[in-house]
Amino acid sequence: MTIDEQLAYVKKGLAELIREDELRERLIQSEKTGRPLRVKAGFDPTAPDLHLGHTVLLRKMKHFQDLGHTVIFLIGDMTGIIGDPTGRNTARPPMTRDEINRNAETYKAQVFKILDPQKTEVRFNSEWLGPMRFEEVVRLCSKYTIARILERDEFSKRYKDGIPISVHELLYPLVQAYDSVALECDVEMGGTDQKFNLLVGREIQRDSSQPPQIVATVPLLEGTDGVEKMSKSKGNYIGITEPAKVMFRKVMRISDALMWRYWELLTDKSLPEIAAMRSEEPMQVKMRLAREIVTDFHSAEAAEQAQADFDSEVRGGQEPADIETANLPDAVGNNLPKILVSLDLTDSRTDAERKIKAGAVEINGEKYTKLTIALPKGLTVFRVGKKWKRVQV
Repeated sequence: MTIDEQLAYVKKGLAELIREDELRERLIQSEKTGRPLRVKAGFDPTAPDLHLGHTVLLRKMKHFQDLGHTVIFLIGDMTGIIGDPTGRNTARPPMTRDEINRNAETYKAQVFKILDPQKTEVRFNSEWLGPMRFEEVVRLCSKYTIARILERDEFSKRYKDGIPISVHELLYPLVQAYDSVALECDVEMGGTDQKFNLLVGREIQRDSSQPPQIVATVPLLEGTDGVEKMSKSKGNYIGITEPAKVMFRKVMRISDALMWRYWELLTDKSLPEIAAMRSEEPMQVKMRLAREIVTDFHSAEAAEQAQADFDSEVRGGQEPADIETANLPDAVGNNLPKILVSLDLTDSRTDAERKIKAGAVEINGEKYTKLTIALPKGLTVFRVGKKWKRVQV
């Protein structure tokens, strides 16, 4: 690829690039000297599983790998102890070393579903942060002012609202910046919410007589609800270790409008290729997206089976072969809305009543529109829309 083609390739799907002219110069120098760029992204192991929101960044890291550069997957086992204050209005509860180590091991196994293990450095920031002497920590803190730290939105808002800010939280941007110094990074990547931290890295590198890193941010992927950022805690996530069938169905539930963003951020399709698909029938395009995502994290065969199951069970209305059998609490009695809520088939009793009245509830294959039910003995199959549950009475 020419330098212009390389820039276009890595810029696709980026939210911001600081600075493009610096990246161009480093790509030119890399080509002349044969020295690959060092591209870092850090992940604090705060949860055991990664979801598709994380893979937006991983995929962009892979694009640098495709161009022959070195990608550093940094596991923040020390920054994880502090807890990233990004997007928080309170301090994160401290994690134990055992929790961090367990999560870190699962991360290493999951990232290679996208990254090439032969072209990836997996590093832990405890390598250089653990041995730091107190004098070195003080010198690092002296490189930045409280006033600058409080410019960060989360901190300034908490300070104005009188919400406590612990001193250890103020260390987070500096420690993340020091990671870039220790690794001699040319490029650091992160979500748009990480921009402040990444820019601090530029300053600390410059102060350490290193060329300041290029900052590349990726958009935050909306979850399946199309509103909030994808998050396991919000329940709008698609986990990369979830079964193929589950992944496929979750992708099929996203809106047609959100589908195009997923095509752009979660696949290697070019923007012209994505634009050409807009004239096609949306359902077919979404099914191709679901197949592509499932193939990435499972296999082509698993994707084909997931689509076949979707066609027969969801579109064809057939009972799933792996329908879950659940137990009913005694307290629900014969109140159908309570039963549906307890089976996690509806979000609330109000939602249940609305769906019952709309004829969206089937019991043993027949529509049911009453609010009370005398359950027959034996197995009873409930269906509400695309959700199924079997109950043993």
